[in-house]
Amino acid sequence: MSNTPHTLGDEFPDQLEKIHALKAKDAHFARILEEYDEVNDQIHRAESRIDTISDEDEAILRKRRLALKDTIAAALAKED
Repeated sequence: MSNTPHTLGDEFPDQLEKIHALKAKDAHFARILEEYDEVNDQIHRAESRIDTISDEDEAILRKRRLALKDTIAAALAKED
């Protein structure tokens, strides 16, 4: 358990301009970013013991965050 926020700025530090541009022109991508932030916040709250969730639920959230991160990375790669 790291208790370190995995913000998009942390995950994609050199691609923030591209993220903002793609978010502005693609509503689906914008929704993926929102979902990533929501899941990431849930994980951070669980790690910080603000919210109590089972280890299984936390693992599910972590897998969802990773899948969303992969989707974001793939969308950014298409923009190259």
